[in-house]
Amino acid sequence: MENKKLIPCIYISKGKAVKGFGKTGALENDDILMLAKTYSDGGADELLIFDFSDGDEEHEQSIGIIKEISRVIDMPMIVGGNVKRLEDIKKLLYAGAGKVMLNYSKQENIDLTEEVSKRFGRDKIAACVNSAESVESNRELIKEMTGTIVLMEEDLVDEVSELCDNPIIVVSDARTENTVVRHLKKPSVAGVAGKLISNMDTDIMKLKYLCSQEDIPMNTFKSALAFHKFKLNNDGLIPVIVQDYKTDEVLMLAYMNEEAFDHTIKTGKMTYYSRSRKELWLKGETSGHFQYVKTLMLDCDNDTILAKVAQVGVACHTGRHSCFFQTLVMKEYQSTNPLKVFENVYDVIADRKANPKEGSYTNYLFDKGIDKILKKVGEEATEIVIAAKNPDSEEIKYEISDFLYHAMVLMVEKGVTWEDITKELAQR
Repeated sequence: MENKKLIPCIYISKGKAVKGFGKTGALENDDILMLAKTYSDGGADELLIFDFSDGDEEHEQSIGIIKEISRVIDMPMIVGGNVKRLEDIKKLLYAGAGKVMLNYSKQENIDLTEEVSKRFGRDKIAACVNSAESVESNRELIKEMTGTIVLMEEDLVDEVSELCDNPIIVVSDARTENTVVRHLKKPSVAGVAGKLISNMDTDIMKLKYLCSQEDIPMNTFKSALAFHKFKLNNDGLIPVIVQDYKTDEVLMLAYMNEEAFDHTIKTGKMTYYSRSRKELWLKGETSGHFQYVKTLMLDCDNDTILAKVAQVGVACHTGRHSCFFQTLVMKEYQSTNPLKVFENVYDVIADRKANPKEGSYTNYLFDKGIDKILKKVGEEATEIVIAAKNPDSEEIKYEISDFLYHAMVLMVEKGVTWEDITKELAQR
């Protein structure tokens, strides 16, 4: 049986976002990203976004926000609102949406279903409905051409599930955990969204464990090895090396006892045993600099844990991002880590655009504009083809390097990052 999902909601209007049901007031873009990342790190399974923008200009603003949200979260997005044509769906999918909702209270959205389903696949399309009549009158279209039903009226779950066997995401006004559990126990319900899940005071991981106790399959942490099988030091503790899950930067070293380990598994937040205070230590409890678990791994001797985490703020009490900032010995070397090299070159190109430097070839390309950049990308791609026909493979190395540089100039010009590219490749 597939895991059930807890899904917070974000509403976007006039280029701003309003969080949760029944809440008012606009959030600045940085706060929107913080909100989305908090949901993602806190254990949410998907993010439901409603675009309430008015007109094409606001809609483009919303798409920009959605793209930025996609860059900071590690969960799929279901996005809907202001969809009028196939192009709108394409833009939302390209912005990072895993699924796009079609509003079945609008005939023009219903009419789009077959075309967009055949173009992008039914798993990319969700039918957003607020009445059983809408499902009944479009039953075959929904069953054949959409992958999911987003149901805006939670009292209609049983009626809608009898009409169509598509998995249902219930958007619930309920504020109680019991209501969420009741919905998730129904076989037709794949997930619950709405007020409770969107409330920033809701501990999503705690709610997941409550659901698990009711025999509802949830995506929670479970250790593959019991703590008693770890090899502990003389103090009965196991050391934990902590890394940033995106950069692999080592952040800190700490220790766990069994209680700290169990608390980490249950909450998804790194919890340690403080040897100086001789008590449990939830990292970030006082500073807000939480560490959200991405991966816990055990070494070959079962005596050291490697934790990869999403770090909020800084790891070190000195205010540094990492506790390891004091260089003792250093030999100069050239990093050949592919992604780090790409990111470093990209950053230099982006800096040239923001801070032009006289005589810079990169600035020459930016000054000449998009047509010149595209011409160079095309020329360098042709050079790769020519080089590949020669017996000496060394030439290809140089031509591909030239092509990648010009492609990165294009990426900076169009606002595309390496993270956008790697996310797209990972999804494929």
